[in-house]
Amino acid sequence: MPTPSPLSLDGLVFDMVSSTASVVDPTSPTRFVYHQQGELVWGSYTGDTVTEGRFVGQLAGTELAISFAHELVADRSVVRGEATSRVEERDGTIALIEEFAKDGVAHESVCLQV
Repeated sequence: MPTPSPLSLDGLVFDMVSSTASVVDPTSPTRFVYHQQGELVWGSYTGDTVTEGRFVGQLAGTELAISFAHELVADRSVVRGEATSRVEERDGTIALIEEFAKDGVAHESVCLQV
């Protein structure tokens, strides 16, 4: 059974600052809005290469496991997948270090609380 997390992501907003899957636009990064009830986490995201996205998952300890779907700006195609993030507290803010696969290749992105 997963360990309950002492952290709460409820109401927090994060911007993507780096990704090995794509170049992040620093003037219009993908922005994520989080909601949480117990271990259940959900939210939405938009910006940069994404027109609209949604995610849902579970926060257990310092591990966040989600499923996601989003529409790409480039061709309006829909991307679906799963990702796992390490939740780290850094100097009074929270960082999410996310691992995911795209076209069978492992990637990492970093999002910081704003």
